[in-house]
Amino acid sequence: MGSADRIAVAARLTAEQRAKRPVVVVVSAMSKVTDLLLDSLRKAEAGDQADLDANLEKLSAKHREACRGLLPKEKQDEAIAGLESLINEFARIAKGVMMLGERPPRSVDEAIAVGERLSAFLMARHMEAQGIPAVAVNAAELIATDAVFGNATPLMEPTRKRANGVLGPILARGDVPIVTGFNASTLDGRPTTLGRGGSDFSASILASAMDAAELWIWTDVDGIMSGDPRLVSDARVLPEITYAEAAELAYNGAKVLHPRTLAPLAERGIPVWSKNSFAPEKPGTRILPKVDAGHGPHAVTSMADVALVSMEPASSAVSGTKVMARALDGLARANVEILAFTSSSYRQSFCFLVRQSELERATEFLEEDLALELTHGYLKPIEVDTDVGLIAVVGEGMRGTPGLAGRIFTAISRRDVNIIAIAQGSNELTIAIVVRRAGLEQAVRAVHGEF
Repeated sequence: MGSADRIAVAARLTAEQRAKRPVVVVVSAMSKVTDLLLDSLRKAEAGDQADLDANLEKLSAKHREACRGLLPKEKQDEAIAGLESLINEFARIAKGVMMLGERPPRSVDEAIAVGERLSAFLMARHMEAQGIPAVAVNAAELIATDAVFGNATPLMEPTRKRANGVLGPILARGDVPIVTGFNASTLDGRPTTLGRGGSDFSASILASAMDAAELWIWTDVDGIMSGDPRLVSDARVLPEITYAEAAELAYNGAKVLHPRTLAPLAERGIPVWSKNSFAPEKPGTRILPKVDAGHGPHAVTSMADVALVSMEPASSAVSGTKVMARALDGLARANVEILAFTSSSYRQSFCFLVRQSELERATEFLEEDLALELTHGYLKPIEVDTDVGLIAVVGEGMRGTPGLAGRIFTAISRRDVNIIAIAQGSNELTIAIVVRRAGLEQAVRAVHGEF
């Protein structure tokens, strides 16, 4: 959805599929629009009227330009008026933020959803101009969530009722619903969002709620790959992988899917295609409940912007297990995701990996929860190492296959990269390895080359 040309391609792909079966389309905002909206709210909070006005003009100009590229001249004025109405909604919220001098999370969620509403409006109008009946639908009418603003979780049964009630009649009359990605609402109608990159998550929620035959996710890459092609020259597209493998890759840094995308689909066994809208003729990757795994890992991914947090009791009189439990409880309340966790037995020390973007919140909650132990020296000062990176080696074929860990560690050591920490779950699906940041790319290449 980056430009008028890309929206036209999205419309063409939609038309091709509509000729075969009913489709529901979920769209993201146009390129860089969400960042522009967030920056505008920051300017409003700071009371910077001039920069806010400049951003609003950028927002309007971008969508007016796209409108002119998508619609015949006689339909442009009416469509531009519709776009300006949506932009005025955003401006109204920004003005409220300026008056308050702060950005309430609920207001932020309502405001930044305007990006997807603008692109859905444009695509629906373009399709109508092409003779294909289409209607823009605000996902706040469809997807019900809890009240965790900025990163809400869907409530599937209310969503099922809402989605079928709104989308069912649209599909029955042969129209194409163009649904906003990323946004939703609470049961009492307060606007929420699903987290950055949440449009594919929106699509999976609706696919599950509507009992879809398939979900197709159109991106700018050929599918899910065995490694990051920017790091690995011989990375290849994986024709098939499982839900579990795709989720692990997404969770550990692969950019193709939103990490939570697959959860709503797994229970109903809905297959997913990841395909390239720039090369729709390429087969892409199919994601299924089960595939013929073969032996060994299927892919390796990595994350650079991470931090390793280490904790250790200063005395054996302090229960390391209780410290771990309280630390994990604090991280849960801080809504911080743990990427890897490992511990020693005798010293009862432990360490865990988090995203750097969540580090400040994580340490704040830990220091608050364990203030007594830290103040009196029962617990050593919390250590934080940001000069690290994460490698995740993923594959159903690793289950029960001896010798794989040895091959991984040997391959990394040949590149003179030191391994700092290792974690593997009991399902043997993923081996997570923490290394020095300087050796991260070499380690990824080593593992990919080994397998």
